[in-house]
Amino acid sequence: MSDRLPPLTALRAFDAAARHMSFQKAASELHVPPAALSFQIKSLEEHLGAPLFYRMNRAVELTEAGMVLAPGAQEGFEALTTAWRAARRTLDTNVLTVTAGPAFTSKWLAPRMYAFAQAHPEVELRFAASLNMVDLSRDEVDVAIRFGYGPDGGLFSHPLSEEWITPVMTPQLAERYPTPEALLTAPLITDHSIDFLQPRCDWAAWFRSSGINASPGPALSFNQADHALDAAMAGAGVALGRRFFVSKDLMEGRLVAPYGQAISTRAHFRFLCALGRETRPEIRALLDWMLEEIEKTAHVADTMKITPVEELS
Repeated sequence: MSDRLPPLTALRAFDAAARHMSFQKAASELHVPPAALSFQIKSLEEHLGAPLFYRMNRAVELTEAGMVLAPGAQEGFEALTTAWRAARRTLDTNVLTVTAGPAFTSKWLAPRMYAFAQAHPEVELRFAASLNMVDLSRDEVDVAIRFGYGPDGGLFSHPLSEEWITPVMTPQLAERYPTPEALLTAPLITDHSIDFLQPRCDWAAWFRSSGINASPGPALSFNQADHALDAAMAGAGVALGRRFFVSKDLMEGRLVAPYGQAISTRAHFRFLCALGRETRPEIRALLDWMLEEIEKTAHVADTMKITPVEELS
């Protein structure tokens, strides 16, 4: 029996029919008449010398040979699709698609993008504000910015900086709550997007870092960090601000961090891309620029006492 592969169109027709278990639906997916799809599958069966489907009145089922062929056919076409997308991306050398969480996009990336565009007018940036999982070797995404512990197996992963967290508020509120103890009566804002951190980086942990054992009172709650900070910016209360989201506002005076006490976590933002693509000029330019921008606000924490949250447990 020859190992010569059958025509690709016949295998494509079989893959679609095996996934849908319907010639009609497979034909619709491939935009061909059902008779044409049936002909392709029949030719494939003749090439193999055995049926791949049991044909019944209103349904089809895979034969033993069909069940053996179906997984490999599906994996093969998925691999081809991945390779084709990767090949197309190599031609779009001036386009860089970046995914980051909504808070990172709105609080860190968006306010700085004009500076990157000026420095690199040859690069067209496209953003996808999402926390959904992506496959950087298959999806049409070049760079992902993600927060957490990792690991990032099989990817190029560059830590951006350590993350610290400290109370932030408007200058007007800071006058009303001049000490950490005064915060026990302040309207506190909680960001539940970091509830997954262990140990927890919450108000109770920050109060412990300041030597205050009393429990904080009720708080306004948000499940997105940028929403919590928008509320603080509007004067609605005091939020626990994360380094990446508040450094620029602290440096420019829109928010203040009056107590000089922060807690840090081992979780951090990472710059991720498919292994081997970190040398692509556009990706390297974006990473270098981000590191330079982060360094511009590093002095904000010069006078802070930063306590690792692990030491408070």
